[in-house]
Amino acid sequence: MIKTTAQKIYIALIFIFLYAPIATLMVLSFNASKSRAKWGGFTINWYVELFQNKSILQALGNTLLIAFLSASIATVIGTVASISIQGMKRKSRAIIMGITNIPMLNAEIVTGISLMLLFIVLGIKFGFLTILLAHITFNIPYVILSIMPRMKQLNPSTYEAALDLGASHLQAFFKVVFPDILPGIVSGFTMAFTMSLDDFVITHFTKGAGIDTLSTKIYTEVRKGIKPEMYALSTLIFLSVLILLILVNYAPRKKQDTNNLRNQR
Repeated sequence: MIKTTAQKIYIALIFIFLYAPIATLMVLSFNASKSRAKWGGFTINWYVELFQNKSILQALGNTLLIAFLSASIATVIGTVASISIQGMKRKSRAIIMGITNIPMLNAEIVTGISLMLLFIVLGIKFGFLTILLAHITFNIPYVILSIMPRMKQLNPSTYEAALDLGASHLQAFFKVVFPDILPGIVSGFTMAFTMSLDDFVITHFTKGAGIDTLSTKIYTEVRKGIKPEMYALSTLIFLSVLILLILVNYAPRKKQDTNNLRNQR
């Protein structure tokens, strides 16, 4: 009994430390007073002012566009790479996976500086393109990490059977392999999209003058003093990511429950 109670208290403390700051942020986004120590009543004016701020909206557009493009391109490259890695011998696969995991284990500041120096050497002008290339680079390992477990669960006999029945390699892939690895692809895309939204360090080193993402824009604004609009913006970002994660996790469960119900019938 005491052990169970202690476990519940421990879990409760973890959730409090994790989500109390976010809850405070959300409450302050509706505070009519600019003071963080005084409640001045309920208001949505900070949200109205947020959507009237053209610089923040432009940064939001850049962020969403870069996140979507980088996640999409990284997902395609990561899927092709996962299929190729799975077809390798065990020793070669272990070496390639070790190399693939290095960007995830490496410090972001090292990755950011390395990419910055690479773009300078190649003579690429810093701006939207350099940010996009940087985000694709660090997103690919996360996509591979999400898809590889699904690749290992595949039964190669089903793919070979599809070929024996007259399907082309492309048809066999989309009819047999693709549906099985689709949950991993969706998870990889979601992870890449979220990582791109969240990134600051690499973006800071690879962006040019005149272009900002939300992370760099917030950093610039915070240096001048925290504005209530930043509370509203952070609240919307948190809720958007939360809804996205719920949808991604709910869809596979719903599909699995439907399949189980059909099997019972």
